[in-house]
Amino acid sequence: MYNIKLIRSDEVYRQLVSMEKDKRNKYFKKKVLREFEMKFQIQQIPFDKECSNNFDIFSYLGQSHIIPSEIKLNDIDKIKEMDNQFWNDCEHSIKRAIHRFEMSDVQPKIKEYIFTALLGDENKPTMFLNQNYVGDGGIPGYIILSLVPNSYTLSRVKSAIAHEINHNIRYQYVDWDGGSLAELIVAEGLAENFVESLYGTDYIGPWVTSTDWNKNQKLIKNLIKNNLSINNIFESTPYLYGDEISKSYGGEPMGIPYAAGYTCGYYLIKYYLEKTKCSIEKATIKSADEILSEVEAFWNTNIV
Repeated sequence: MYNIKLIRSDEVYRQLVSMEKDKRNKYFKKKVLREFEMKFQIQQIPFDKECSNNFDIFSYLGQSHIIPSEIKLNDIDKIKEMDNQFWNDCEHSIKRAIHRFEMSDVQPKIKEYIFTALLGDENKPTMFLNQNYVGDGGIPGYIILSLVPNSYTLSRVKSAIAHEINHNIRYQYVDWDGGSLAELIVAEGLAENFVESLYGTDYIGPWVTSTDWNKNQKLIKNLIKNNLSINNIFESTPYLYGDEISKSYGGEPMGIPYAAGYTCGYYLIKYYLEKTKCSIEKATIKSADEILSEVEAFWNTNIV
């Protein structure tokens, strides 16, 4: 059995509104982020500013989120959306996704999952380019959902959680390789196919559906295939996210469509599952090399 620990960020956000600005970040770090300190250490995201040339956890969060010191009174309406039902739904979605693996005899190795939800900033490119919701679940035992709460994003919570649970289970079995392009497209493709298996095609994320695959698949396949030798996350991510998001981080445009790696990964894994008849749960714990060795024909096949 496993335990799910919900970190109720909404309760902390409410406290921030009436707090002096210069005290908010410290309070939020203590009440919410401290639970994820090990996760951030593994990701080499500095938890304390004095360690890291003025780049710390809040610099990182500020790329996509409303940082605690900037919470305003009119954010209360967003915070209210993260009510008891919201957290109950999140917990249910975590359990449902894990249960799917258990039923396929893929047993979780982690005994506790720590979960929270953070307020996204709709003015940040990494939010609005992803239709205002994203997740972070690649470190086993930790899941963070980031969203701008509204009727649309709240309806996508279950699928975002399923996507992150797929990553979470995968990296309980498969060693992270530092972010090779091969690993990234396989992992993201697995996660989106898992979402589809749980909730249907309507819940596939915008990082797949926003790109016209029929129009762009030849370009995308060539871009990805010709760069599969990239073995580090810094060079891989432009191919995963595409030019729009890369430019928001100061990167140079390279002619890569939005979320090209996600889209390619989704269709690659779909091709793999149909070819091998492997279940999505069993495929999730296979290495990228094992999966890619089965899909050589994918790169030259027109997938509609």
